[in-house]
Amino acid sequence: MSLCPPRDASSNINVPEAQRDPNEWNEKIYHEESDKALDLLHEKLEAYVEDLGIPESDVEYSQGVLTVCLGKLGTFVINKQTPNKQIWMSSPVSGPFRYDWNSGLWVYHRDGRMLLQQLETELEGLTGKPIKLLS
Repeated sequence: MSLCPPRDASSNINVPEAQRDPNEWNEKIYHEESDKALDLLHEKLEAYVEDLGIPESDVEYSQGVLTVCLGKLGTFVINKQTPNKQIWMSSPVSGPFRYDWNSGLWVYHRDGRMLLQQLETELEGLTGKPIKLLS
């Protein structure tokens, strides 16, 4: 019996509004950048989770949805949100976040947190093992 739930696609920092406006860049670029980010995360997280050896853990990536199940520790779901041109993350640690593309990074516009940085911090906090997602 798997402890992983079924996959389910489920103020502001001083960032100029034009940089956060999803209409400022087209859908083709959004798909290129979001796919590149999710592909990178999939590759790195798959190796990381395998090294952890946590029972009932798994990493799956399909149709723009990346699910990282860490057994009893919880599940992260990271997915494309095409209508808003965002990447969304649901975390067992901190809840839901919506990341916008800004200056080459996926950033949470309310406080400036970067997706990769937040994942590094939360995964290390949960597992006790560091992970390097930022280059």
